[in-house]
Formats: sequence, structure tokens, C-alpha cells
Amino acid sequence: MNLRKIWMFPAAFATLCMLAAPIKKNVVDEVAWIVGDEPIFRSEIEEQYAQMRQEGITIGGDPYCVIPEQIAVEKLYLHQAKLDTVQANEGQVQSEAEARMQMFVNNLGSKERVEQYFNKPYNALKEQMVDMIRNQYVINMVQNQLTKNVKATPNDVKKFYASLPADSIPFVPLQVEAQIIKINPVIPQQEIEDVKARLRDYADRVNKGEANFSTLAIMYSEDGSAMQGGELGFAGRSRYVPEFANVAFNLNDPNKVSRIVETEYGYHIIQLIEKRGDQANFRHILLTPKVSQKDLENSRVKLDSLRKEILADKYSFEEAALFVSQDKDTKNNNGLMVNPQTGSSRFEMSQLPPEIATRIETMQPGELSDAFIMKDAAKNKDVVALVKLTSRVPGHKATLAEDFNMLKQMYEAQKKQQILKDWVENKIKTTYIKIGEGWDACEFNYDGWKK
Repeated sequence: MNLRKIWMFPAAFATLCMLAAPIKKNVVDEVAWIVGDEPIFRSEIEEQYAQMRQEGITIGGDPYCVIPEQIAVEKLYLHQAKLDTVQANEGQVQSEAEARMQMFVNNLGSKERVEQYFNKPYNALKEQMVDMIRNQYVINMVQNQLTKNVKATPNDVKKFYASLPADSIPFVPLQVEAQIIKINPVIPQQEIEDVKARLRDYADRVNKGEANFSTLAIMYSEDGSAMQGGELGFAGRSRYVPEFANVAFNLNDPNKVSRIVETEYGYHIIQLIEKRGDQANFRHILLTPKVSQKDLENSRVKLDSLRKEILADKYSFEEAALFVSQDKDTKNNNGLMVNPQTGSSRFEMSQLPPEIATRIETMQPGELSDAFIMKDAAKNKDVVALVKLTSRVPGHKATLAEDFNMLKQMYEAQKKQQILKDWVENKIKTTYIKIGEGWDACEFNYDGWKK
């Protein structure tokens, strides 16, 4: 379950993991490069190289050329950020750092194991993470400012496509479009009351000082944050579903527990940890009422009856989606599914939930599946669904007619890359650069380093 709305972290995987396992610095430190008035030490190059090897990341050249050049480019962007007074949102920086540290704790099992794995105190590791994330945000902001005016016209895309050599035209795997109707099985009222009673008991025990909220969260919460004692990390109101945010951000006493809150994920109690401006950190315990197999089967039979009525032309699939479906993301869009990775209605088979992909694989456009039970991964609960295959586009080389949006994105990405490359090379011309002896025998990606 993820109470937060979807938020794409800007850091690449390699940067995310740059703090990983201990690296022994047996190399005598030396200044390899100087960019402006900032040195790049051999030790930090060695550290990044060791980490990339450990993670199996392809470097794409001599690491003692590629890595210091990457660090140097980052320093150019950070210098520009200082000139333009570009600053990251500290709330977002802290929130992302909290989320990543929680990910480490979740993966390794405890803060103590995180410290052992990284050979570094937890707080020092977190400070380093905050600095990295802050720099990533600032660099992204500078890059976005430099490329903000890149917008492709249809004519630009046509010229771009015509300029591609035949062997450079991308191959697009088989894609499908699908519509869906989802219904949630009826949950017996007694099951709901039992869940609420448990949450009221937990809240009473914490409010009376008889139990620790985080301990109860570890023991009983059904959310992924349970291993962190229910802690969610610093975030703003907009990062949570409204029902949760409306209660959580009205809490003022860290020693008290909220009333029971119902969201699409289940039922919660919340405890305030700390507020920092418009950001806050909370703990919560989530319990989800359980659906019996009998209730699931009853819902499946009900949806299968609806399928027969659609096939008999009593209703269209679109009408049924609007009036019957309980999937708020699709019901008002004729049931059309949207790919969260691309924002389009097309999915590669691997991008679909497995229960849907299994059924669509053997269907023809216009056909309806039988009603089936599937796991709603986002809400960690079982639902019943009915799927219609809208279209199937076989794997093919990209064409303007079928793949205009993809080609538009490719063109814009290429234009942005060229703008940034030109900017870096112009910045190099006006910045003091000194590359130490033995570090300059390289073919660099950018011109002008060796003056």
C-alpha cells in the first residue's frame, strides 16, 4: 500500500546506491582534477568506481576518464545553480532522503544492519544521502531551465523520423489497449467493526501510556511501513490521499493518536512525530478488513452476469464501466486503462498485471474475458475484474502513424541532450579547469577539458 501519490524520484539507480557497502581507501589521496575552485579527489573516484563494479553497472569506457568527467560536469551545474540562486525544496529533499533510508532499513532489516552494511553511522549516512539528493534536485532544476523551451511540432517529428537510418528506427514490441471493470467484494459489517475495535484498542493503549505506537505498528500494521514502526517520512499534504491528509495534518500533539481514518486502503490510526513548516512526519497503523473466498466468488458470479448482459447488448461495456465499476481511475474514461509508466493507453504485455496479461494474451480485439479475481497491488487487496481487449498492435518498426508520440519524445530528448551538451562545452570554456598529470590521457565526451 502506498498512501502517497505517485512521485518519480529523479536519481538514477547508480546514484541511489552510491552509499553502499564499505570501501576501504587504501589509495594515497591526490587531487585528480580541479573545476573552478573545487577539487576532485582520487579517493572519491575510486569510491564510485568500486561501487559501480559492485553493482555491476556498465561504465562505458575507462573508469578513470568517465567517472571524473561525470563529477566535473556535476560541479559545473552546481556552480551555475549558485549563480542563478537555484535551491532545492528542502521538504522534498528530506522526504526523499527519509524514503530512501527507510528502503535500506526495510531491505536490510534494521538500522543497526544498515550501519553494519555501509560501515557508517546511520545519521552520517543520512546526511550524506541528503547532500546527494539535494545536488540531484538542483542539477535537474538547472537542466530543466535550460531545456524548458524544447517543444516538437509535427513537422519537426516528421523530419526527425525521415532522418533516421533504417537500422536506427526503434522496434516497438507488441502492445495492447484494454478496458476494465472492477468491483470490490462486499465486506461483512462485522469484519469492519472488528477491525475498528482493534484500532480503538491500540489507540487507547498508546494514549494511556501502556504501549508504544511504533511497537504496535511493527507487530500489527499491514502497511509496508510496519518495519519502520509505521513511520512514513517527511512529506507535504499533497503527497497523501485526502482522507488521510485531512486528519494527519490537523494533529498537533505527538503524544496522542488520531481517530480512525477510512481510506481506499483500509482503516488507519495516525500519530504525529514532527512538523517542519508545511512538511510533517507521521506514524500510522493500517488494518484492512478481510474478504472471504465466498464473498469473492459471489462478486465474480455477479460480474459474470453483467458480462452476459453486455454480450446480449443490454448495455455497452462503456456504460457498465461508468455505472458499475468501482475503479476510480478508469470508470469515467470508458474503463480505458492508462499505463502509469508512459501515460498512454498502450501497454506492453510485461507492463500489465499478470492476471490481466494471462487473459488478454489469447483474446482478440473486441472480446471480453470471463470475470476473474485479481490482486490490486496498489491497495493490497483482492478485487473482481472484467477486461475487454480494445486493440492489439503487433510488434513493428516505429511508424509516424502508429507511434507519433513515442517519436516525438525521442526527438525532444535528443534536442535536450544536444542543448545540454552545448551548454557544458560553453561552460568549460569559461571555467578554470586543471587535470592532473596522468588523468588527461582520455577521449572525453565533452570538448574543451584539455586546454
